[in-house]
Amino acid sequence: MDLKKVISKIKPKESSIKKEIDETVKIINSELKKNKIKAAASVGGSFAKDTHLADDHDCDIFVRFDFKYKDTNLSDLLQKCLRKFKPERVHGSRDYFLFSNNLNFEVVPVLNISKPDRAVNVTDVSPLHVAWTKKHKKSDEIRLAKTFCKANSIYGAESYIKGFSGHVLDILTIKYGSFVNLLKASQKWKDKTVIDVEKHYKNAEDAMFKINVSKTQSPLVVVDPIQPERNAAAALGYDAFNLFVKKAKEFLKKPSEKFFERKILSKNNFKDAIIVDVVPLKGKRDVVGAKIMKAHEAIGRELEKNGFEIKQSGFIWDKETFIWFKMKNKKISFETIVKGPPLAMKEFVASFKKKHKSTFEKNRRIFAKVKREYVDAKDLIRDVIKKDEVKEKVRSIHL
Repeated sequence: MDLKKVISKIKPKESSIKKEIDETVKIINSELKKNKIKAAASVGGSFAKDTHLADDHDCDIFVRFDFKYKDTNLSDLLQKCLRKFKPERVHGSRDYFLFSNNLNFEVVPVLNISKPDRAVNVTDVSPLHVAWTKKHKKSDEIRLAKTFCKANSIYGAESYIKGFSGHVLDILTIKYGSFVNLLKASQKWKDKTVIDVEKHYKNAEDAMFKINVSKTQSPLVVVDPIQPERNAAAALGYDAFNLFVKKAKEFLKKPSEKFFERKILSKNNFKDAIIVDVVPLKGKRDVVGAKIMKAHEAIGRELEKNGFEIKQSGFIWDKETFIWFKMKNKKISFETIVKGPPLAMKEFVASFKKKHKSTFEKNRRIFAKVKREYVDAKDLIRDVIKKDEVKEKVRSIHL
């Protein structure tokens, strides 16, 4: 298979986008100068790394402030230089700004540092990551990795995806040298595989010992090349990890362009599932997505608590938005058996009998027959979606 053909499709050709980015950076720098602020704006993220895709419309701009401003509120300084764009100020560990023209711009204030240990905020290190990626010149190979993950809905570190971030794919592709080599390497990955591209640690055990244990719960531990105390893949979940390995195996066995084509799923793809229609809230995509995920989890918890067995479940947030559940049985028996204490524990047995009317003994233990509150999964879901813990996560929801 000729991967150059795939690259030609996913690699941007537009010059108008570059013109808009350059003009935006120029205006911000002009305003900084006018306000006598010692700072400079430059392109960041995938546009700066030259790893952006043809359908990318989100551009990061870093405004790097002189280190003398380290005790100053950089967001307040930057805000007055962005008035022309009428941006939205987004609260974070350090506030940043959003505005849109043909592109969606995210303008992030950072301190101008050359070493990560001088960072005051985690965002201060971002330009160093850009420089590290650029020097390895693997742009097109990274584009292939990103497109592969996007096609399989495992791209992004957001909590509702728990997939491979752009930064992690940069590191992995550079580590293995090419997209295909990355796929081959994935076939040897085990749980808690440590990847240390810059060899910051003596070995995997050394890395696992020195990186905070709370940050090594992911299936891969990818030592950040700039900040070795950080696991760049800390947000990666097991579902995305396993799917990547599976799809990589399929690709290596029979390479095809279809592995780079994103499939838009609709309700028709889930004909045997229970479908819950959702209208999402408005707001930042990662926040809105996390709330849909929490609504899905809340419904799932109640189904399992009431004795329903879920074979598979998930949610789709695309042209249509819905939560889906594939059940072992959509209807279950009217009664269930509740296990009680051993007969030898007479006091507890007496208490169990008071609580339950229909009891019986088996294998030196007491049991009870209890009527279920719900025998139809749909009836339960109709009640659960009326609860605040679900309703508040979406604009509207119905079965």
